[in-house]
Amino acid sequence: MLDRDLVSEVLAAARRKGGDVAEVFVEERSSTSVRLDDGRVEELTTGLDRGAGVRVFQGTTYGYAYANRLDRDALLEAAAAASAALAGDAPGSVVDLTERTGPGTNHAERAASDVDAATKVGWLRAVDEAARGVSSEVVQVTGIYFDSMQRRLIATSDGRWVREDRPRIRVVAQVVAKRGDVIQTGWQGPAACAGVEFLDAHPPEETGRRAAERAVAMLDSIPAPAGEMAVVVADGCGGVLFHEAVGHPLEADAVDKEASVYRGRIGERCSSELINGVDDATIANGWGSYDFDDEGTPAARTVLFTDGVLQGFLQDRMRAARMGAAATGNARRESYAYPPIVRMTNTNILPGDTDPDAIVRDTEAGIYVTGLGGGQTNPASGDFVFGVSEGYLIEKGEVTTPVRGANLIGRAIDVMRSVDAVGSDFETWEGVCGKDGQGAPVGSGSPTLRIGKITVGGTGV
Repeated sequence: MLDRDLVSEVLAAARRKGGDVAEVFVEERSSTSVRLDDGRVEELTTGLDRGAGVRVFQGTTYGYAYANRLDRDALLEAAAAASAALAGDAPGSVVDLTERTGPGTNHAERAASDVDAATKVGWLRAVDEAARGVSSEVVQVTGIYFDSMQRRLIATSDGRWVREDRPRIRVVAQVVAKRGDVIQTGWQGPAACAGVEFLDAHPPEETGRRAAERAVAMLDSIPAPAGEMAVVVADGCGGVLFHEAVGHPLEADAVDKEASVYRGRIGERCSSELINGVDDATIANGWGSYDFDDEGTPAARTVLFTDGVLQGFLQDRMRAARMGAAATGNARRESYAYPPIVRMTNTNILPGDTDPDAIVRDTEAGIYVTGLGGGQTNPASGDFVFGVSEGYLIEKGEVTTPVRGANLIGRAIDVMRSVDAVGSDFETWEGVCGKDGQGAPVGSGSPTLRIGKITVGGTGV
């Protein structure tokens, strides 16, 4: 997207006051989004955005500036603004830029850009029809389709030259069901870094049907009980809990700021010995996957827990250098308008050996959680609260009545130590994680888990 000589000139300008490393991040992103409300197309937009960000850092101090033009004057102006954050008086060097190539983690077999808008609208009509076919109690269906292609160039003064394309696709169903005065909602939204072949494995009809089934099932819900009890978390949902309650405190910027409950605990057993957890950006077509992070560091599969023992943290270049550790390829940014920060990618609890159905059968009483809603986590203490969007009573080893209004309340280390069963199944949930004003697509996954004891907040008895 840019000439090497121009990029080298910009890097040199960014290092006019020295610094450890200067970096240029160039991005071109094309996208399409469609929204269908109750069978009507309410939104159909396409967009193209391009620009570049320039960063120079010394230790953990950095300057950052960006431009939405890619001409020489705009880029040099951004470089000058970034370099102004440093106080040095000796310019730094720029090493010859050497191209690095990756394995093509996010290959798209059929590009979404080759599919016309009418076909994409048709996919959402299939979502609508399938959702309404579940029950006459479905009163509202919203279907959302999104695809994008992000083309990136990353160049650094220590010689990195990385180019990578990232395709994305997602179909979301939001369903409202109503019975008398009772209203409940359901949601489903599979996603991947892939082309439209992704919809072969995740048909829009299935997405609409599953969201509607969630909403209709919850019409029969009763107020959730409150107190300490066993909770079985269905495959996929445990990954959301792991991401929020455990993953964020393992990001090195939180550790560096002494705002992590896991600081100083590498080598300790901080969860049940049944827990093996990883953050893995190398999963083919994963929602949080890539060949290189947004600093040009190769993607990695970073082991976080082995048999419950904490192995390490997620690192960008700045924090890794400060901590004397290796960068793990976890520097990410929302777009060229933002500097990279430490972020998770696909954060998963790995499967165990237990039959997931047996986990439920062996649970005398408790809650079976199949959907988690919003939540809050304090990385410094590990305290968290998560809403349960879909849950059921477990009575004498059977899943019975749906419950509403449940919250899971606990402390990350205590709750992870209370996991006493890990299933042999596995499922993922895809979402967009917010941190420091930036959103990043992330995946999370897990098998079925049983937490032997956790506080459930509810209004029932």
